[in-house]
Amino acid sequence: MDGLVNSFFRLLLPSKISVKTEKFLKNITLILGLLSAIAIVFDWYPLTMFLSFPFCLIWIYCAWLRTEPQLKWVNLIFLFIYSYGIGRYFLNLKKQIFSEI
Repeated sequence: MDGLVNSFFRLLLPSKISVKTEKFLKNITLILGLLSAIAIVFDWYPLTMFLSFPFCLIWIYCAWLRTEPQLKWVNLIFLFIYSYGIGRYFLNLKKQIFSEI
C-alpha cells in the first residue's frame, strides 16, 4: 500500500524540492497548526477543518519526500477525516440553503 501511495505522489508532485522551499512549507504548516489549535480551543467550527486540511497535505508531502511512512500515514488518515467533515459541512450548507427557498 505504501508503494501505491508513493507512486501517486510521484505522479502529482516533484520528488525533490529545495531546502528553502521545504523550510517555507514547514513554516506555513506550523502557522496552520497553531491557528487550527486556536480554532479548536475557541470552537470556531468549521475553520478547524479548513486549516487542518492543508496542514495534512503539506505534512504528507514533506513526509513522502523524506520517506517517513508513519508521519505520512497518520496525516493521510486525518486528511480523509477532514475531507469527510468538509464534505458533510458543504452538503449540510446546501440543504439549509435549499430548505430556506
